[in-house]
Amino acid sequence: MTKSLLTLAILSSTAFADDPAPKIDISKLPQQTQMVDEVVVPVPSEIFTVLDKLGKPNWTAVLRAPKGTLKSFGTEPQIALRLGTVIAEGFVAVEAEDATAVKDIGKSVLSLATALSVDKEVKRRANAIIGAADAKDWKLVRKELDGALREVKDAMKSLNSEQLSHLVSLGGWLRGTEALCDVVNKNYSKDGADLLRQQMLLSYFDGKLKVMSKDKALKHVLIPKIQAGLTGIQPLIGLSPDADISAKSVKEIGDITAGLVKAIQTK
Repeated sequence: MTKSLLTLAILSSTAFADDPAPKIDISKLPQQTQMVDEVVVPVPSEIFTVLDKLGKPNWTAVLRAPKGTLKSFGTEPQIALRLGTVIAEGFVAVEAEDATAVKDIGKSVLSLATALSVDKEVKRRANAIIGAADAKDWKLVRKELDGALREVKDAMKSLNSEQLSHLVSLGGWLRGTEALCDVVNKNYSKDGADLLRQQMLLSYFDGKLKVMSKDKALKHVLIPKIQAGLTGIQPLIGLSPDADISAKSVKEIGDITAGLVKAIQTK
């Protein structure tokens, strides 16, 4: 496992590295880093801190927070994907230190979790997110966002909805990758672009989608659309560990993920 991988919140636990290197070395990541089906996933704060050292991103410009509380629509696969994008947006809102956006996201998380019948597990977390945002306790907001995600996924598994939990993760990865591309595009650097080197994570999600595409209960137009998007991203991230990911490729990855996130969020 030698690749720098990204997920902005959805597959990982949050923690604060004391003094991360300017470039991520997976062998030195914090203990909270997770393995997901043999895929190494850095903690979100490690990614954010590296990006800050590469140029202090304007997170407010990257933020795409909902206005008010989102209402659910569509079938469960779309709701699960959408929930993932909203939780990922929460971490961007924390970086932007936008209390109003964080509170709207907390309410939206609860609304979408209710549509997936896992609101009981999320209600306390959603209220804690809102309270921590009021107090501008950004470290606590991160902790509660991560807790909400973990409890949503655990509740789905207990309801025999593990495939939906993968879609929550996938939705968050797509929004996180879109946000990363936005940051790198505004101030391109090879080190920033290298954070997109995610072949193993792409393969992980592609494998999950192939299984889902055979499940009639999960049939949805978004599934093949996302599969096609992942296929389009694969050659752009540099198959050789020594190959640079160009500014053009970063823009193309950003365009693909932005299009998929938009599709997820549209009726």
